[in-house]
Amino acid sequence: MCQRRGVAELRVWLIRHGESESNVGGPSSSPGETPLTAIGHRQAVQLARAMPVPPELIVTSPYRRARQTAQPAAERFPDTPREVWPVQEFTYLGSLEGRSTTVQERRPYVQAYWNRADPELREGGAESFTDLVGRVRTFLVRLGKNGPGPIIVFTHEVFIKCVMWVLLDQPGTIDRRAMLGFRGFHDGNTVANCTGVELRSTEGERFDLLPNRVAWSPPPR
Repeated sequence: MCQRRGVAELRVWLIRHGESESNVGGPSSSPGETPLTAIGHRQAVQLARAMPVPPELIVTSPYRRARQTAQPAAERFPDTPREVWPVQEFTYLGSLEGRSTTVQERRPYVQAYWNRADPELREGGAESFTDLVGRVRTFLVRLGKNGPGPIIVFTHEVFIKCVMWVLLDQPGTIDRRAMLGFRGFHDGNTVANCTGVELRSTEGERFDLLPNRVAWSPPPR
């Protein structure tokens, strides 16, 4: 167990879900119900087998693809508690909710949303960018209340990138400039399926982002 200033470090792995049907161009009408592909299921199994130590806690997003990715790890470590936290993907295109669309069909709506760069916009009742950042900050506070772990969190690409951005940039007021800054950060970074990042902390929600990405083994295809 690592020590810093005599205090045990809390280790956290944030892992993006395996390949989903939406990732490969399939249509979806509800972001929370998109399942893994056959490749995604194999990636999840490979990831669970490669985990270097048993986690003290398994956290999943409520979304189906994250829960499916967590299942092999839960089966490998049946004594590890499993909890569902609000670490779901950022879903902001409320006008498309209930309509079956592909990533390609959603692209112009996505571009228009980010070009507008209104952090308070809740389109059709969907989450705003300010809401997302607040959710990330609440997540870090909740993480900081745990023991040394490790904790593995099965979550989503934009959520992971927002955690990274909050830790690295430490934004204050979430305004148009901050939102555009996040968009640039998002476009400049990649988090592949079944890979992620590691956080460590000795001071509650004050986490350090480790420089090396979590990719314990190459996902099978």
